[in-house]
This record gives sequence, C-alpha cells and structure tokens, in this order.
Amino acid sequence: MRNVLLTITYDGTNFCGWQIQPNQRSVQGEIERVLSIVCDRTIRINGASRTDAGVHAYGQCASFQADFSIPIDKIPVAANRLLAVAQDRNNKKRRISADAAILSAEEVPIDFHARFNSLGKKYIYKIRNSHKPDPFQRNYSYSVGKTLDIRVMKKAAASFVGTFDFKAFQAAGGKELESTVRTVYGTQIYAEPASHMIILEIIGDGFLYNMVRIIAGTLVDIGLGKKTPDEIPYIISKKCRQLAGHTAPPNGLYLAEVFYKKERMLEAIKMMDGKEE
Repeated sequence: MRNVLLTITYDGTNFCGWQIQPNQRSVQGEIERVLSIVCDRTIRINGASRTDAGVHAYGQCASFQADFSIPIDKIPVAANRLLAVAQDRNNKKRRISADAAILSAEEVPIDFHARFNSLGKKYIYKIRNSHKPDPFQRNYSYSVGKTLDIRVMKKAAASFVGTFDFKAFQAAGGKELESTVRTVYGTQIYAEPASHMIILEIIGDGFLYNMVRIIAGTLVDIGLGKKTPDEIPYIISKKCRQLAGHTAPPNGLYLAEVFYKKERMLEAIKMMDGKEE
C-alpha cells in the first residue's frame, strides 16, 4: 500500500465544488475518475479543503492510498492527459482545455492525511475595483464599481490577525463545529493598478464555512465607508453574524496553498509582510 499526496489546481467555474454531489460535476469526482483509470483500480481521495462552487484553487491538496504499478512521478502526466479529453454526444473523444490539473504527486508516510496533517492554509481573494465592468473577469474576481479606500481596508485587515472566536464570520449551513476559534497568522491587502485589482491574502490554521468570503465582504463594506476599521474587534467580540459585512461571491476566492511544513508557512507569512501596497 502506498500513500500519495497530490497538489491540484482548478478553475471552479464549471464545478459544483470540490466535494462529490449526486448528478453534478465536482473536482473530487473528476480527479477520482482519472486516477482510477491511471491506477487501474477505484481511487478515493481526501481533500485538504472542501471549496464551494465557483471557488478556484492554485494549490489544493489531496491524498489517497492504493496499490498500483505506475511510477508516482508519472501520475500527473497520465492523469492530465485524461482530464484534457472530453466526449461529445456521439461518444467521440476530443481535446479540450482542461479546467483542472494535477501539478505534482509525491509519496508520503502511510499515516499522512491531506486534511488532518495540514498546519494551515493560504487563501487569496481578488476584487476588481473599476467602474468599467470586464466580462472576461466575471468568473475570476468580485467586481466592485465604486472606488474602494484601500488604506482603511489594510487597517481593518490587520485586526483579524490573532487567535479569536470567529463565529461572526461563519455562514449558516456549514458543519456543526465544536469550536469556532481559529488563528489568523497574517493578512495582506495590496493593489495591482494595471488590472484594477485589489488583492487580499490571508493565512490561518483553518477557516470556518465562508469565513474568508465574509471577511472579504466586510473589508469591501469598510472600503466603501459603510463600516469603519475600528468596528472589527467589536464584531469579533460579539460573535454575531449580522454585525459583520456581506458574503463576497465565490468567484473571487482562490485556495492558494496548503501548508504541511512549518518553515514553509512562516516563509509565506514573511513574504506577505514584505508586499507593497
């Protein structure tokens, strides 16, 4: 028996989300489909994060255990070829531009689990701040037409760093949890003027259901002057969802990286601190 860790990237636009759902196309379902062909046996994978419909990933991770003959370093090549083939109504195969790909595969200890062994995750949220809409960005960013004050957004984002009960930033409908206490290790907001983008980066030990999207929505409300940065500690302390801002749409959210090594996570936090506005 071998245990394999995969790093996966995907465009979440045409998926129902990560997790398998009846009669719907999911990232997990597509990856398991091609891995089962490549490994010549049924494969079930455990994802590090269950991203929602429309959410993208630069570095989702998943692990699986199985006996197979293909060399592990050849798994991405073989699987990606299958992901780039579709069948039309007449069952004829055709090449497509795949919306998911396996970036890497590596063997890990047999007791390793992609979700349970994670030390933290990094998410990116993209806000397109321009009065001119861009239809080519509609699936990949949150379009805000009014000018956002990035200065106050940066001040507010800093208030999320620390260990707090983030119940006010949890959407209804998620799995019932024993604790809503999480640690945010770092946040960063910066502008990319050429693309009219404002980028939020956030690293934490874990995130509640829709937590990053609610934080992003709250920061947009602050950037629009509907709330002030000084309200964030109060909102956190009251643990009331109604006090926080709106839930930003899923299309602006990207799972950027899953951390399994403390040194790599500390490096990522340090790199965030060094970014310029």
